[in-house]
Amino acid sequence: MNRMRHMVWLVLGTVLAAGFPSSVAAQQLTPAERARIDSSAQALLQATGAPSASVAIVRGGEIVYERAYGAGRIDPETPATPAMRYAIGSVSKQFAATAILLLQEDGRLSLDDNLARWFPRLTRAGDISIRQLLSMTSGYQDYWPQDYVFPDMQRPATPQAIMERWAGIPLDFEPGARWQYSNTNYVIAAAIVERVSGMPFMDFLRRRAFTPLGMTSVANYDAGPLSASDAGMYLRHALGPLREAPKEARGWLFGAGQLAMTAGDLARWNIAVMDRSLLRPESYRTQQTDMLLTAGNATGYGLGVNVGAQGGRRRISHGGAVSGYTTTNYVYPDDRVAIVVFTNIYPGGGGASGQIAGRQHHLCSRRHGGRRRARAGAADLRWADDGDDRPRAADGERERVLHAGSAGRLRREPGAAGRANRVQRRWRVAAWRHDHPRLPDSRGWRGDVADDDDDAGREDRAVYRGAGGVS
Repeated sequence: MNRMRHMVWLVLGTVLAAGFPSSVAAQQLTPAERARIDSSAQALLQATGAPSASVAIVRGGEIVYERAYGAGRIDPETPATPAMRYAIGSVSKQFAATAILLLQEDGRLSLDDNLARWFPRLTRAGDISIRQLLSMTSGYQDYWPQDYVFPDMQRPATPQAIMERWAGIPLDFEPGARWQYSNTNYVIAAAIVERVSGMPFMDFLRRRAFTPLGMTSVANYDAGPLSASDAGMYLRHALGPLREAPKEARGWLFGAGQLAMTAGDLARWNIAVMDRSLLRPESYRTQQTDMLLTAGNATGYGLGVNVGAQGGRRRISHGGAVSGYTTTNYVYPDDRVAIVVFTNIYPGGGGASGQIAGRQHHLCSRRHGGRRRARAGAADLRWADDGDDRPRAADGERERVLHAGSAGRLRREPGAAGRANRVQRRWRVAAWRHDHPRLPDSRGWRGDVADDDDDAGREDRAVYRGAGGVS
């Protein structure tokens, strides 16, 4: 009798599973959605002049699309493929932050430990915590605010030398008082991982993250250029031709922009973030919590990631740029959707990775897809279409800006950061139109908005300084 009952329930369960698919199962892309991704990527490559793009889409917690477009290498011309690796720049920072959180789970350190425990000679080491490093509120000066490889970067450096030069001088502000993007913070963080774990930073990541997640393509880009079978690295100045970009010398990308991989492997990382499979749930909550300044201002930044909302959907994001490559990475954990876009150009390219990613928000929901007008509230501010969740000036406050339609007009609401942000955006629109005079104003503005999500932050910081922001 029990066996018969078991068989009945087994058959019934099979029928129910077949007739009523799980709501969390991956929703494969429709032909129309695939065509929309392909057409937007190809059009934006042509419009921006970026040589190639590699795209990976996650929906329902599974990779549902991987495709590459354009030329992965231009001499000889080689079509881009999804198997090509690209450097991911500052998207590497969330891996360093995750390494710190893994060590905290092991009981070997705490986010609230101060730096004097490992590097007592750094400025104010007894007053600055690991948490402040990872949230960009330490006050340490950025060693790479430029959008180019400056001469010193073509000579090898050690993490210790970078720390002594940029974290051994007076702070730019009191710890916790302001938000300022600084690559220096993540050089220190990666050095702490090495001190605590007793192994090289890349070895720790490979053992604790890459191998468990099946991320087999990851390369240490700090050690040298990618192979001839990977995407080449290019730049363009103004309206000039594509040129091969110079490579940063060994040591300069340590911790802050060290990784290269395929778009598919970054998508696998994003799935782990959605599933909370690498860290404990409380660690992911900590990483994805908006860091507050001492005055109570929200920064829109967690630990190595931007935290915000787009179209009412929670989004964890970051961008990256190193010489020759740019990355945009969007994760919508509650929708179980992620969008990864790589391009192989920087400087130049009109923020192509951000523009391509910004056109794919319709993938979050078939029911709610398409362009929607955004609403700006007191707590969270949203872009209407391109989804930039990080417009801010140096004091961490956000300007309330609405994209007012295809004409590219803006409606501004008052805010303490408004003046600095408006100066920033006027400068960037002018620069973008200078690089792309053939595009109409609305396309130029859309590209400018998407490019603002480049969290390598070099263009942003140069403008903030000019607007009286970061010193």
